[in-house]
Amino acid sequence: MFRLIFLFLLLNIPLLVSSIIHPRCFWRMNQNKDKDGDLLTGCIFFLLRVQWPVEKDYFNHILNTQTPTENKYFPLALAFSLDEVNRNPHLLPNTSFIFEFPEGGCKTVSKLYSRMPFSEKNQQFLPNYNCKEKTMCITVLSGPDWATSAKVGTSLDPYRSQQILQLTYGPFHPILSDPEKFPYLYQMAPKDTALPLAMVSLMLHFSWNWIGLAILDNDHGTQFLSHLRREMEKNTVCFAFVSMIPVNMHIYMSRAEVYYNQIMTSSTNIVIIYGDTDSTLAVSFRMWESLGIKRIWMTTSQWDVTTSKRDLTLDTYYGTLAFAQHHSEISGFKNFVQTLNPLKYSDEYLTRLGWMNFNCEVSASKCETLKNCSSNASLQWLMRQPFDMAFSDDSYDIYNAVYTVAHAAHEMLLQQVDDGKGHYGNCLKVVFLRLDKILCHQYHCLALHSFLRKTHFKNPVGEKVNMNQRENQQGEYDIFQIWNFPNGFGFKVKIGEYSPYFPHGQQLNIYEDVIEWSTGNRQMPPSVCSADCGPGFRKFLHEGIAACCFDCIPCPENEVSNETNVDKCVRCPEDQYANREQGQCIPKAVIFLNYKDPLGMALALMALWFSAFTVLIFGVFVKHHDTPIVKANNRNLSYILLISLMFCFLCPLLFIGQPNSATCVMQQITFGFVFTVAVSTVLAKTVTVVLAFKVTAPGRKLRFYLTSGAPNYIIAICTLIQTILSVIWLGVSPPSIETDAHSVHGQIIIVCDKGSVTAFYCVLGYHGSLALGSFIVAFLARNLPDKFNEAKLLTFSMLLFCSVWVTFLPVYHSTKGKVMVAVEVFSILASSVGLLGCIFFPKCYIILLRPGRNSLQKLKEKTSF
Repeated sequence: MFRLIFLFLLLNIPLLVSSIIHPRCFWRMNQNKDKDGDLLTGCIFFLLRVQWPVEKDYFNHILNTQTPTENKYFPLALAFSLDEVNRNPHLLPNTSFIFEFPEGGCKTVSKLYSRMPFSEKNQQFLPNYNCKEKTMCITVLSGPDWATSAKVGTSLDPYRSQQILQLTYGPFHPILSDPEKFPYLYQMAPKDTALPLAMVSLMLHFSWNWIGLAILDNDHGTQFLSHLRREMEKNTVCFAFVSMIPVNMHIYMSRAEVYYNQIMTSSTNIVIIYGDTDSTLAVSFRMWESLGIKRIWMTTSQWDVTTSKRDLTLDTYYGTLAFAQHHSEISGFKNFVQTLNPLKYSDEYLTRLGWMNFNCEVSASKCETLKNCSSNASLQWLMRQPFDMAFSDDSYDIYNAVYTVAHAAHEMLLQQVDDGKGHYGNCLKVVFLRLDKILCHQYHCLALHSFLRKTHFKNPVGEKVNMNQRENQQGEYDIFQIWNFPNGFGFKVKIGEYSPYFPHGQQLNIYEDVIEWSTGNRQMPPSVCSADCGPGFRKFLHEGIAACCFDCIPCPENEVSNETNVDKCVRCPEDQYANREQGQCIPKAVIFLNYKDPLGMALALMALWFSAFTVLIFGVFVKHHDTPIVKANNRNLSYILLISLMFCFLCPLLFIGQPNSATCVMQQITFGFVFTVAVSTVLAKTVTVVLAFKVTAPGRKLRFYLTSGAPNYIIAICTLIQTILSVIWLGVSPPSIETDAHSVHGQIIIVCDKGSVTAFYCVLGYHGSLALGSFIVAFLARNLPDKFNEAKLLTFSMLLFCSVWVTFLPVYHSTKGKVMVAVEVFSILASSVGLLGCIFFPKCYIILLRPGRNSLQKLKEKTSF
């Protein structure tokens, strides 16, 4: 049980962390000036190790005399990092680090190379001293763009390259990871192989599937495009356009209008910018922003320093979404810089160098949204808020590089002590270069390299640093939303984070409450090629067009889609049907002639009432069995006819209610049997009337047929024939349950199938022939003289019986479902009522209301009179 609880908590770490993470907010003063001319700038620093304590005044002196005018942030971050290492008693005691850089500071690659001490123009400064035939070593920090680092690494011959240990700050670049070209180069930034998946995860979170891309037309841009395309295709995200910006400025300027029109005519709201910040891509990006193109720019943290000439309004969602290397905030940076020179490094001056970190919660408690805060924003208001200088990704790489060199040198020193060679043993030397002289210390470059590549430690903010290139892990990212507001303020808010090491589905964690605070809404602007196909519709793709662009067409009949953007609708099962919106399948109503239905209830009540009435008539006849009107025309036949009619009235009850196999068989068999008995009894009664008058006539020899009860055999013979027909019917194709799910929309009609339709019509035909025979015989005997002659009654009953069933046939075939069953039930009741009413109602009238006409004595007296 404990293991299960532990596993549950482990899988929900991202959710638990997100609930306790405080929002991180940053602000700065924008520098509204462009960088024109040669764009490929870089900065190189040399680390020097000295044997005396280094105070802050030394860094202040270096920064005042040699700080580059183009970028002052990197030297400040380096000075802060070195000062922190120098004050650490656990790293290289009695030893300090300083730094220097070439004259002129950060320059373009071509200019910077000419100023490097180991260039061909400055070979007189090349450190080529030998200390006991051992080559000296130089430690170099280069960056932030990869071209600067590559230029440094490739500018040396194999012999000179062994004199340099090169650490780079800035984004990771695959070219610099080639061990053959750069055997002594270490990239401090983690690999960005997870960046495409992180970007696609963010797209999926906000339901974006129509994306623009602007990259440099070089190997790095092509590789990023390949990885991004692969992740997008896995998740059905499409490119609205791909702009491959040429690296050459002249080629770019000739095509600049094409790239501008490409982005302006596109319907996407999301554009990914990926490439070097000091390149033609940066020129293009600044031009797009200055012309007022409103898009959400998705990029990396290096692009958040790109200035914009045009401020965003507070009512817009458009801005920049930057993926930054995940790292904890390093405190004390601002305090260190201001202690160097409080007058020079004022708060306002520092806010123009980089981002300032401040407490979002304080602002959130005073205003509900960032818009409310920034609408009254002023420099004085922000200055009153506690803030610190934030480390950028590049500065954080410098921070880790300094600690890496310190840890490697410290481990090498400990190794020397353990070997008993002392601090200066075996002439292991390293050279720390200055422009005017070379300091030779006893460390060997290859030895330091062997320690450096195995160095791994936790930096002061608790994050792991591993210099093993093979174990260099994928990067984790913080996601920031950046705006340039009026009055020259820039704001950056952390809205989420991405880690490739969490389980699938939990790698992206978005702070919805922070987005709502910063924008006033949890939603982002949509960016889709086609609107989503909602429930009831499906996508219709056009050949040759991106999968994200489609038409929405309704689902076919009886097919549904209950999700968005489905490729194919799902057909409902036979027992269900699609609702009007075709968003879900609804169970079909099961329809049959039910006792709860008004029609079924009415027919059932009629059947019961007429059967009870038949029982009542039967009781009247039994009570008056000795009267002439009952005794006339064979009293026993009247009893049989009444009993059969009673069953005829009860027979419809088998047709009402949910059918099953037994009731389906009983319906037709009972119907055929009881009606055969009833009609054959009527035939027997008509034959009895005819025989009665023929026997009483002089010279007739038919008395035997009348006295022997021959008419009664008619019932048995006719019933036997019906029994044979029923047996054949059941043997060939018996009645069964029929389920009709298609005739009526939304209904499943359950009826009893006749099985053999031929057998059914044979039974009806048989009944019709019996009725026709009875009608003919009764019609011929209608004028025979007798006070109790019922031939006329039998004639009318058969006429009504035949009329009902002749009418039944067309009506029966024109109806469906329970109405069809009701027609058959009504025909049974109507024909039964016709027999009962025409034959027995007049007799009951005489028996009950005119008893005088039911006495033979009174009839004789009336006749004599």
